Amino acid sequence: MRTANVRTIVIWTLVALVGAAGWSVLALARGEDVSAAWMVAAALGSYAIGYRFYSKFIAYKVLKVDATRATPAERLNNGIDFHPTDRRVLLGHHFAAIAGAGPLVGPVLAAQMGYLPGTVWIIAGVIFAGAVQDMVVLFFSTRRDGRSLGQMAREEIGPFGGAAALIAAFAIMIILLGVLALVIVNALAASPWGTFSIAMTIPIALLMGFYLRVLRPGRVAEVSLIGVGLLLLALVAGRWVAESSWAGAFTLAPSTLVVWLVAYGFIASILPVWMLLAPRDYLSTFMKIGTIALLALGVVIALPTLKMDPVTDFASRGDGPVFAGSLFPFVFITIACGALSGFHSLISSGTTPKMIQKETQVRMIGYGSMLMESSVAIMALVAASIIDPGLYFAMNAPAGAIGTTVENASQVVTGWGYSISPAELAQAAKNVEEATLLSRTGGAPTLAVGVSEIFSKVTGGGLRAFWYHFAIMFEALFILTALDAGTRVGRFMLQDMLGNVHRPFRNISWKPGLVLTSAIVCALWGYFLWVGVHEPLGGINQLFPIFGISNQLLAAVALAVCTTLLVKSGRLKWAWITGIPLVWDATVTLTASYQKVFSSDPKVGFFKQRSVFQDAIDDGKVLPPAKSMDDMHTVVTNSTVDGVLTAVLALLIVVVIADALRVCVRHLRRPALSTLSEAPYVESKIQAPAGLVPTREEREEARDAVAPTGV
Repeated sequence: MRTANVRTIVIWTLVALVGAAGWSVLALARGEDVSAAWMVAAALGSYAIGYRFYSKFIAYKVLKVDATRATPAERLNNGIDFHPTDRRVLLGHHFAAIAGAGPLVGPVLAAQMGYLPGTVWIIAGVIFAGAVQDMVVLFFSTRRDGRSLGQMAREEIGPFGGAAALIAAFAIMIILLGVLALVIVNALAASPWGTFSIAMTIPIALLMGFYLRVLRPGRVAEVSLIGVGLLLLALVAGRWVAESSWAGAFTLAPSTLVVWLVAYGFIASILPVWMLLAPRDYLSTFMKIGTIALLALGVVIALPTLKMDPVTDFASRGDGPVFAGSLFPFVFITIACGALSGFHSLISSGTTPKMIQKETQVRMIGYGSMLMESSVAIMALVAASIIDPGLYFAMNAPAGAIGTTVENASQVVTGWGYSISPAELAQAAKNVEEATLLSRTGGAPTLAVGVSEIFSKVTGGGLRAFWYHFAIMFEALFILTALDAGTRVGRFMLQDMLGNVHRPFRNISWKPGLVLTSAIVCALWGYFLWVGVHEPLGGINQLFPIFGISNQLLAAVALAVCTTLLVKSGRLKWAWITGIPLVWDATVTLTASYQKVFSSDPKVGFFKQRSVFQDAIDDGKVLPPAKSMDDMHTVVTNSTVDGVLTAVLALLIVVVIADALRVCVRHLRRPALSTLSEAPYVESKIQAPAGLVPTREEREEARDAVAPTGV
């Protein structure tokens, strides 16, 4: 025993030293080349320490997870929404569902401020805020029959604050789904390789679902090998299709993709979770984690240098061409996922608590999945920081700022202090077989260039274009898995809201309610997407500017609910675990909301932007990004809507936090008045490990238990 303890101490000391060495180099190195490998070392060392010690402390000391307590998946199993799911499959589903556009796009855009601010926020934020939120929400939802975040707020905080939370959460969810869908459409439009490969994941997932449910129950390893093999074949075949006569069938216009996405979202929302949603998300996780792991390995092998400054001048001036605003609060808003994301709380109180086998698995699935997503964000930041800064700004600055020619772009970017020649800009596009890389905003193309840069150093420069297009397709697959799970969660949220008015909706697997609410959710985000695709300044494009703020405001709701539940359940001394992240997130998001509403800078403040464009209309002028007087009126409308929505959402979150504080104070003064909506204890009959690898004690328990028939 003593030898094992010594070995453990040595191992974790080495892990801590690796992380500390990475942080030291990133923080102290100035005026010299810094390898991206140090960023990877800082991240992996920190993640390992956080998971091993902090998450275990929260799970077993604070939450006191109970392996003997039956979960909703076991007690309410109906094979549609409630279904005990193998922890490995559920880990894949949960990770795929939470890892949408945010961890890929946000860090790329935040690189405008330099690589250091984003690195600090992504790593520290996930360990102390994001992963904590995901795990604690998952735990409390599991204890409450898989209730949605808004419904938990209504039951635990009260009807007033709960109503605000329900409305805010559902409205933000529709915005998030619309934005995710728009990113997918932009990535897949006119891309037969990506469209074919992603379409093939659906029949592969159906096969895996029936394999585990009917043909070979419990054989996760077998179905994993089959699924991964077929996925790799689909990826290779996608390129064959793109170069064949079939390419036209899979080269879809944006409007066609909208129809297919809405149809897929509806079907995925109403089918049993075991049939399509869970196996497809599990399948995509292999590609996601595999690609990120290979990317990290490529960084270690190629040792690319971080070319972006640690902190740029834009961080203090707040006049960056990628997005306007100072480092505080906008870096923490731009990196909407990877550190802290309100969207995750909807998954943690949506599909996952209805599928988890044991309470003890909330640590691996809630905290562990978020660390996995954070690693994606770090690799995205690495990819953006190793390319030439001049190319980075030429790709991410709007055409209105740099023009449409490489000569003009070179001149403007050089004026910002990042020199790049017209020939270098043209060559960069030629290397990845693109006509131009200028103003390829949104973050995804920049990430693809960074990925191709790293992989081509390992496999050879001749494959640079292949890796670029592979990365574009990879990003679309990454985001689609968040769209299907998010649509189902949106359905749960709407059912919870309607269940307060009409009781049958409380049964989330009630067929009429299931179909009706799925159709409503798909129609809402589908409408914004359709308009956005056909009108460059309308639809979901109108709501895109408030994506980051709305996501982080939702995180404030989740942390407020968690803090309230910790207090009401007798865990007052541990309320700081979610209380401190709540104070930080509320400070950041409300500051950002205030600036977006009231700032006198038209690049930041919505109402100031409205005033500037309205004055231009009165003078008969057309300002970019508008191209006509009709566009000018659209910008005025968009600015007004965004400003009002930002103010309303911020006000709703203030109401939720204030009401939560009232409930906590009342509980401390008169505990007898407090009630908890926790489901009664029922002993679990399921034997399942808490982590990916069973411990010796868990293996012994499994041997002693009588295995259920058919397993």
